[in-house]
Amino acid sequence: MTLTEAKEILEEIEPLLADEVFVVAHAFVRDGRELHVAMTERLRHRAKKGRVWKSSPFLTAFKNAEYGFDESRARSTGGMDGLFLLDRTYSPPNEMMRKIFDRYLDKPESGCEEVAEKLGVPVENLLAVRLVSHHLRLLGVFHRAETKDWLVLVDYDDTK
Repeated sequence: MTLTEAKEILEEIEPLLADEVFVVAHAFVRDGRELHVAMTERLRHRAKKGRVWKSSPFLTAFKNAEYGFDESRARSTGGMDGLFLLDRTYSPPNEMMRKIFDRYLDKPESGCEEVAEKLGVPVENLLAVRLVSHHLRLLGVFHRAETKDWLVLVDYDDTK
């Protein structure tokens, strides 16, 4: 996927975001696993407010979903692009953790209950993840189903 193709995908789904819990933007296939990457209105709103929606760093991060999820390197030690788990054990908590845990997964009426319901799983089964590029991280929830994976993006982080 090129950055131009990524931008076209976002422009195509953008009008649908306000009326849906999430909208699947693209399905990537890697190592025989299908990864459905979805966007939320929450992400679009926050990214527009932060002036990163459809920016080159945003598009690059979205495009990096093509790396898929690799269980053998589920947690990034830094400097790598791709999809990585976030957990509550990192200390001290950083801004990414506050955004995905405090302001989304642990916050009532944040929208995570609706995402979990649409995926057909309990909220507790959603894994916090970051989709990494060099300049930006897209934050979301991840669910491994039997035949395919789901990544629903809900926020972004551009702190250094």
